[in-house]
Amino acid sequence: MPRPTAPTTIALDDPSLYFNRELSWLEFNRRVLEEAQDPSVPLLERLKFLAIFESNLDEFFMVRVGGLQQKVQSGVAYGSGADRMPVKDQLERISLIVREMTGQTYHCLMDQVLPALEREGILFLHLKDLSEEHRKHLTALFRRDVFPVLTPLAVDPGHPFPHLLNKSLNLAVILQRPGNPEKLFAVVQVPSVLPRFVALPTSGLGDATGGAAARHVFVPLDAIIRLHLPELFPGMEIEHDTVFRVTRNSDFEIDDDEVEDLLKTIEEEVRRRRRGAAVRLQIEANAPEEIEQFLMGALDLDPNDVYRHPGLLDLTGLFQIHSLPGFPHLRDPQFVPQLVPEFVQATNQWAAIRNRDILLHHPYESFGHVVDFIDAAANDERVLAVKLTLYRTSSDSPVVRALARAADHGKQVTAVIELKARLDEERNIVWARELEEAGVHVVFGFIGLKTHCKVALVVRREDDGIRRYVHLATGNYNPQTARLYTDLGYFTCNPDFCEDVSALFNYLTGYGELPQWRKLIVAPSRLQAFMIEKIARETHLQQIGREGRIIAKINGILEPAIVQALYRASQAGVRIDLICRGICSLRPNVPGISENIRVISIVDRFLEHSRIYYFGNDGEPEVYIGSADWMDRNLSRRVEVVFPIEPPELKQRLIREILATSLADNAKARLLLPDGHYERMKPIDGQMRVRSQEGFLEMAAQNAARPLVDNTPPPLPFVEDRPTARRHRKRQTS
Repeated sequence: MPRPTAPTTIALDDPSLYFNRELSWLEFNRRVLEEAQDPSVPLLERLKFLAIFESNLDEFFMVRVGGLQQKVQSGVAYGSGADRMPVKDQLERISLIVREMTGQTYHCLMDQVLPALEREGILFLHLKDLSEEHRKHLTALFRRDVFPVLTPLAVDPGHPFPHLLNKSLNLAVILQRPGNPEKLFAVVQVPSVLPRFVALPTSGLGDATGGAAARHVFVPLDAIIRLHLPELFPGMEIEHDTVFRVTRNSDFEIDDDEVEDLLKTIEEEVRRRRRGAAVRLQIEANAPEEIEQFLMGALDLDPNDVYRHPGLLDLTGLFQIHSLPGFPHLRDPQFVPQLVPEFVQATNQWAAIRNRDILLHHPYESFGHVVDFIDAAANDERVLAVKLTLYRTSSDSPVVRALARAADHGKQVTAVIELKARLDEERNIVWARELEEAGVHVVFGFIGLKTHCKVALVVRREDDGIRRYVHLATGNYNPQTARLYTDLGYFTCNPDFCEDVSALFNYLTGYGELPQWRKLIVAPSRLQAFMIEKIARETHLQQIGREGRIIAKINGILEPAIVQALYRASQAGVRIDLICRGICSLRPNVPGISENIRVISIVDRFLEHSRIYYFGNDGEPEVYIGSADWMDRNLSRRVEVVFPIEPPELKQRLIREILATSLADNAKARLLLPDGHYERMKPIDGQMRVRSQEGFLEMAAQNAARPLVDNTPPPLPFVEDRPTARRHRKRQTS
């Protein structure tokens, strides 16, 4: 049993005990980059991780860096985080770290991934490598498909610098009229409506392949435009041209006191965001200084905002190459989400849920069961009402279609749509209008809070009366991300849960005081206090000589009140394991403060997204799952739902399968060190290699094949190889 640590004179709100939010997030994106750098990862998956890294960084600049720059302009000296790092220092550190990671990114792409792809017959050609046959092919393609879409834009006193779309690729051109030394500037936007990479015939490659058998040959669209710039500026002399990309501030806040029509306000803010201030300029490494200076002046940027890249700009375009058909040996093994026996062996959805509560582990187990649940509600003539929260969903959502169909069939249908789901506002506006036209009652929740909980309720008339069915989840009603994110879903018709969910929807859609919850723990009214109470109980148990134990699997840890409660628990001797995928402000292994806290992050094929909270309770463990992280926004500024998993067999599955396997991961897990860096964990002292996501795929297949029985053993307290875990921690931090 861990012993209490010696008292310390450091106050638990001391800024040195907290990592900065933005720098912690950059460390998460570094772990994404590490997957691209890992030669054991299949080649096309490495390419995908490079695209994810770039996409993540885009959003980081659009939201986080944009927000920091606004604070500087407003004269705000310090950020709101417990680390109290000055805003200007944050921006300087971000700039240094991003430049370092950019160098690593292009080394990985140009020196490792692209040469390896070329050996597999996937080639990216430079203009100098084009044969005469290819040049003729590209000229015909340019004149037919590209030239009609382009608009060359002069920049002079009569033509102001154009407003360039956020994240768009552009060409900056310096021109001269023959015999006139005056330099002229122009901009050509690379059209996003055309593919980022253009396929070429595999014939006529000459020596460009180095002898490889080419199966796919690509040229970037911007290179094709660059090759044909004289056709865009006939009679002009082109002195220089360079590719650049602008990222704009997309962060916005709504003044709750001024809102009369939330839908209209969000639409206006989305339009305004497209014209947000520039926050980053990406430009080719060999771009002339005068073009950089010209663009900085036009975009009102500082040198710190300019990032020169030694290769292809906008690596998000690599998603196009990742989606090429074929090449199974260059990808992760295919998998089919498993169907679960509870639904497969039941006569219908309703009978399955009446028989027992059902826990689904996505993507290993099929999200199709959730879609079928909503479909069945839409089609079943006994169903009277359907209610559901929508935070993010797919572009062609079967869930939305089912809700519209249910309304068309005369059922009472309510959709609580969160219009402020960052960067998904436009899609949610479209869904809101379509559902309203279909007859669905569309509600936008609370103006001052985001509705982030994932809840569905079906009301059905049955032979013995009205019965309600509930689905609660850690992830969105999005079939696309359900194949990419790890999440948990829970079906029940337990009356206590049903009463709570009914009350929750009434609270979201109507007026009234908060109800007395039977099972749900709801933010912002109760969740933070609840979590602190549970942590305090484990602390008290440890202090009176019994055993406290805390495990949390979450996406982010930022709320200072939670962190301080964990510090107090650690000081009392409570063993704490945190499986935190992303931001973590808590500093582990600080003498006298957090010596009993271990933090790991798992970055692998699927995005870790489920939230699980385990409190040991001296051998009578309690386990909760839900939509909330330990972030200030989740606990204070969102409607979130966390709930207990009580059936013994389901609780045991969460403890002994999901948590235990995640904690045992020594293939894709990284250990957070006291300095804020992460170190990849490896098997030691003869340990078996454990890759948790591979284990979950195997468990799902085994679960799908099992017969349904009711003699499941009772839940067990969490047990692990403690000496191994302790030994590994000591080794990593010594």
